[in-house]
Amino acid sequence: LSYGTGAVMAVPAHDERDFAFARRYKLPIKVVIAPPDWHGGELEQAYIGPGKMVNSGPFDGMDSSAGVCAVTDYLAERGWGRHTVSYKLRDWLISRQRYWGAPIPMLYCEKCGIRPVPEKDLPVLLPEDVEFRPSGESPLAYNDGFLNTTCPDCGGKARRETDTMDTFMCSSWYFLRYCSPEYARAAFDPKRVAEWMPVDIYTGGAEHAVMHLFYARFFIKALRDIGLVGFGEPFLRLFNQGTITHDHMKMSKSRGNVINPDDYVNTMGADTVRAYLMFIGPWEQGGDWDDSGISGLFRFLNRVWTLALEPYECAAGARCTEPQEAASRDLKRMTHQTIKRVTADMEKLRFNTMLAALMEYSNYLGKVKESAAVSVRDWNEALQTLLLLLAPTAPHLTEELWFRLGLKYSIHNRLWPAFDEELARDEQVPLLVQVNGKLRDKLMVSPGIDEEEAKALALSSTKVKAHLEGRTLSQAIYVPGRLVNLVVK
Repeated sequence: LSYGTGAVMAVPAHDERDFAFARRYKLPIKVVIAPPDWHGGELEQAYIGPGKMVNSGPFDGMDSSAGVCAVTDYLAERGWGRHTVSYKLRDWLISRQRYWGAPIPMLYCEKCGIRPVPEKDLPVLLPEDVEFRPSGESPLAYNDGFLNTTCPDCGGKARRETDTMDTFMCSSWYFLRYCSPEYARAAFDPKRVAEWMPVDIYTGGAEHAVMHLFYARFFIKALRDIGLVGFGEPFLRLFNQGTITHDHMKMSKSRGNVINPDDYVNTMGADTVRAYLMFIGPWEQGGDWDDSGISGLFRFLNRVWTLALEPYECAAGARCTEPQEAASRDLKRMTHQTIKRVTADMEKLRFNTMLAALMEYSNYLGKVKESAAVSVRDWNEALQTLLLLLAPTAPHLTEELWFRLGLKYSIHNRLWPAFDEELARDEQVPLLVQVNGKLRDKLMVSPGIDEEEAKALALSSTKVKAHLEGRTLSQAIYVPGRLVNLVVK
C-alpha cells in the first residue's frame, strides 16, 4: 500500500461519513469522546472536536489530545502497534516529452553510460529549429544538432536526453534569479538574494495554492539545508485574488462573455481599467464586470484631472497666505484622515475601500475649491497628497499631472504621505445615549470626553429626560467615547 496500514477503522460517533453509514444501517454508535455538556444520550450528529475520553477503559477522563499518545503507548507496550507518521507524498516525476522546458543535462554514451553534462557546458539551451510532430515524443528527439554530441569522458559519440523538465522545476526557484538576472557565476547572487528575499507578499490564483507553492517551499528548504540561502520560507504572506466574472459567469470563449481590456484601454486609458479592477469588489472575492461601473471610474479620474489643472484662487486674493482658520483646520483633518484610511487599506489589500476613500476626498476637495476659503499653500499641499495617494492606482495620470504642476520628477520617487494621529482626530464624535438598551439620543462630544462628563451630558439630554421621569436610575454603563446606557427601574 502507498498510504496507510490497510486496517479498517470505523468510529461512527466521531466521523461524519461513518456516522451517516451507521445511521442508515442501524448500527450501534458508541461515543468515546464526550462533547461539551454531554450527558450520555445519543448524538444527533458526529462529534469531531476534542473532549474527554469515555467508554475507553483505562483512558476514561483523559483529554482526547493526550489520549492519542497514551493509547499508542499502550499498544506499543504489548507489541500490538507503534508510533509512526504516514505521508501521502510520492516521488516527483519531472521528465516531460515536450519542447518547452529546461533540458535535462544528461548524456548517454555507448561506452561510459549515463553521464552529466560538464558544468562548463551549462546551461543546455533549446534549439530554435525544431519540428513538431504528432508522435507523442519531444521534438528534440528529431533534432540532430541538439541530439548528437560527444561524451565528456571518452570523447566518443553520445546523445542528449530529449525529455525536458516539468516547468514547476523552474517556477520553484525563479524568484531567486530575479534578484540578479545578469549574474553569470551561478544560478543567483547570494548577496542579492540575502538583500531581497524572502518575498514579502505573494499574490496569485488559488489554483497555485497546492502544487506551485508546495514545490517552491520544498526547493527553498532544501537550499537552506545545504547552506545556499539563509531562510526557510520563500513567501512571507500569501494573498489569493478573486475572479472577474461577466454576466455573473466565469469568462469563456464558449459562452461569448469574454471582456477584452484593450477595447477599454484604447478609449478610457489603462489607468481607468486598472482602477476599475481594483474597485469592482474585495480583491480576494473579485466581482462582475459592469460597463456602468467602469464609466464611473472614468468620470472619477477625469474629475481629478480637472481638479488638479484648473487654477485655484483663494477668496482673499492671489497672495492669500492666511486662510479662514476653521476651513484650514477642517482640510488638514480630512487630509490626515484620508492618508490614514488609504494607508491601512493599502496594507491590507482593500483596494475597493481605498478608492472609495479617495473618491470621498476628491469630492471634499471639490467643495473646498468652490469655497476658496483656504490658502494656496494649504490647497497645493492637499492636492499633492491626493495625487500621491492615487499614484499606485493611476500611475500614468498622476505622473502627467505631477509634471504639469511643475513638481520634481517623478511622483513615483516621492515618499508616501504620513499622517498625524492628532491632526486626524475628529473634533467631535457621536456619543449614543440609551435607556435600558434603546437608543434615545445622539450627542456630539469631544473624542477625549471622560466618563463623568459623558454621564452628565446623557442625563441632561431633553430627549433622555422624558424616559427617566418617575423611574429610578440603577446603573449607568459607559463605553469610552461611544455610548452611555442608562439602566432604570
